Amino acid sequence: MTTPDKTIDEARERRKIKCVKKMKEIMTHYYIDAKTAADQGKKVAWITSGGPVEPLIAMDVIPVYPENHAAMIGASKMGVDLCIQSEEMGYAPDLCSYARADIACAPVEGGPIGGLPRPDMLICCNNICGTVLKWYEAQARFFKVPLFILDTPFCHTEFSEEARRYVRRQIDEYIQFLEQHCGRPFDRERMNAVGRLSIEGQRLWQAVLDTTTHKPAPMSAFDAFFHLALIVTLRGTQTVVDYYTELLQEMQARIAQGISAVENEEYRLLWDNLPIWFRTRWLSEKFAAHNACLVADTYTSAWCSSLQYLREDDFVDTMAEGYSRIYLNIGVDAMAESVMAMIDKYQADGLVMHSNRSCKPYSLGQYDIQRIVREKKKLPTLMIEADMVDERLFAEGPTATRIDAFMEMLKAGQNGARA
Repeated sequence: MTTPDKTIDEARERRKIKCVKKMKEIMTHYYIDAKTAADQGKKVAWITSGGPVEPLIAMDVIPVYPENHAAMIGASKMGVDLCIQSEEMGYAPDLCSYARADIACAPVEGGPIGGLPRPDMLICCNNICGTVLKWYEAQARFFKVPLFILDTPFCHTEFSEEARRYVRRQIDEYIQFLEQHCGRPFDRERMNAVGRLSIEGQRLWQAVLDTTTHKPAPMSAFDAFFHLALIVTLRGTQTVVDYYTELLQEMQARIAQGISAVENEEYRLLWDNLPIWFRTRWLSEKFAAHNACLVADTYTSAWCSSLQYLREDDFVDTMAEGYSRIYLNIGVDAMAESVMAMIDKYQADGLVMHSNRSCKPYSLGQYDIQRIVREKKKLPTLMIEADMVDERLFAEGPTATRIDAFMEMLKAGQNGARA
């Protein structure tokens, strides 16, 4: 005889994504390789999450992302202690919690993996924010290593020819920087291959995200937050292509078998901004309790936003526009258009926005985006005030109350429409 508890456990087990195990294995090997890079005769470069990683891959330099590490710190609930340590070092609590956590980790090799491997160089691109400039300057001074800064002008409404030439010249300087510090010429043929793999990986990642256009969605934004790691970390490698090919096949199989992320999906929501890393499971379960699935988000889709500008036949030349016109480097009106396009694409019933104390570029325009969405899409919106790493800026009780009220409003609106 099957008990109710056993039935529930079996259903939960069935909904688990099998590729999670492989992702963990890949990331474990990646960090082991990075920490043993010197033994392998390889160099390590710390790079910002929106930075052009492909030239590093082409030069056989192992890229390491302090932002990924900070997300791991948040998910491991180690953020508060490290943020406090950074404040004791003299850094203001209003600064990005990613930066504070990373800066505090460096002297003590802290965090869930015992600190990041020592960098041989730093690569900083300001297409995501201005904080990274001072953050990477601080780390370059601490480690006494060279720093390359790629400056991308803000694309309020367009990408001018002057901006294209300006960024394109810097890409040549970036390649020269790598040649100088790696002690060998840049391999153009290898770069072409890496560029093709990068574009293929991004297309596959977008295809994975697009499986949630199906009703019910085979995965949620909370799943996407986890599986995002490879398109950020190892973009331009066969590993990424192989992994997302397998993940896409699993999502397609889940659709065929009727396996959904939320068992009784009734409401489909769009998430805006970075995750609240230390509360992803709680938020997932909280929304699922209302039969709501966050089917898409602006954060994980940002790593596909440059696809329309990149070309396989001339990847290096098109990198200038591709790396300049990413989601966080465009104007509020353009961001609102992107959000509304996602609402249509994923048939979202509402918008959930994380007003992230740390990420000013992501958060400062949200109230304008919220107003535009309400006016043009007539959808209910929810604003959650928190931080991506620093738990001191999250209040579970008030957040739960806001979510419950939002969902009641959404249900009432849909019931009224049906009537």
